[in-house]
Amino acid sequence: MKIGFFELEKWEEDYIKEKLKGNEISFFKGELDIENYRKAKDLDVIACFIYSKLNSELLSKLPNVKFVTTMSTGFNHIDIDYSKKKGIKVSNIPYYGGNTVAEHTFGLILTLSKNLDDAISQTKKDNFSLRGLMGFDLKGKTLGVVGTGHIGLNVIKIAKGFGMEVIAYSIKKDLKLSNKEGFRWVSFENLLENSDIITFHVPLTNETRHMINMKNVKKIKRGAFVINTARGEIIDTDALVFGIEKIIIGGAGLDVLEGEEEMKEHKDSLHNDHSKNLKTFHQNHRLLKEKNVVITPHSAFYTREALERILDTTIENIKSFSKGKMVNSVH
Repeated sequence: MKIGFFELEKWEEDYIKEKLKGNEISFFKGELDIENYRKAKDLDVIACFIYSKLNSELLSKLPNVKFVTTMSTGFNHIDIDYSKKKGIKVSNIPYYGGNTVAEHTFGLILTLSKNLDDAISQTKKDNFSLRGLMGFDLKGKTLGVVGTGHIGLNVIKIAKGFGMEVIAYSIKKDLKLSNKEGFRWVSFENLLENSDIITFHVPLTNETRHMINMKNVKKIKRGAFVINTARGEIIDTDALVFGIEKIIIGGAGLDVLEGEEEMKEHKDSLHNDHSKNLKTFHQNHRLLKEKNVVITPHSAFYTREALERILDTTIENIKSFSKGKMVNSVH
């Protein structure tokens, strides 16, 4: 098979070559998009990450592609309906970073609760004053967890270790699980109204897009902190900025941003008519400057161990496909 990998580092390429001997493998720097689709025109298999936008326009130009394996849990960057129509199989990485992303989530929480960003920054400037650095304890605070899959469940376990009260919202509610782990199921509105910290761990779907929006942002408990390590579009940026400016939201820890691709590429699309994208781009820059907002560059998954798990599952997906079997299918 002719297999093309996109968005990988050099050590990952070496890792894959060793595991997929006997195949014709190509590695390409950066993501696959409509501007460079010719790189993939002879490929049977594409392995990519979330920045490769495999929409119908792009896939229609790749008639040889029979299988796409995304090196991520989320697959909203792939046109699943079109791929199914054209007989292109698609797999993902359902489990790889349950503990990894949960640990990063608490990294963001602790950075905010202990004012670590400012404390470290001013100490490096030889300023040892405590002025403005008072934080708050996590013990006894209520953590609202939205989504109780592998990542959300790991977050709950860590929170219990800190002595936090935990409430959770999910479409599917498992009473045995909540009894075992010591948390309560509540409605989403109840979670907004009663959480000191709200953290999101759901995939991006039509149902989860803009879960926090201008209609419900005022229902958030005043002074609560919002954490998002899932997908940027789960929170309406306008609502987040409004909540912070009106001191409804006490602060935010974000590993993802709505429209983060434009931030990543430093593109200000003034020449386009995408007014919403342009507005979101500027709103994200406002968030970057907020004292009570901590932003990381979609790096919650980025540990050696998690990346090796991603590569191992990607390799398993490809080997299974080559044998006429499908594992981790998203169809």
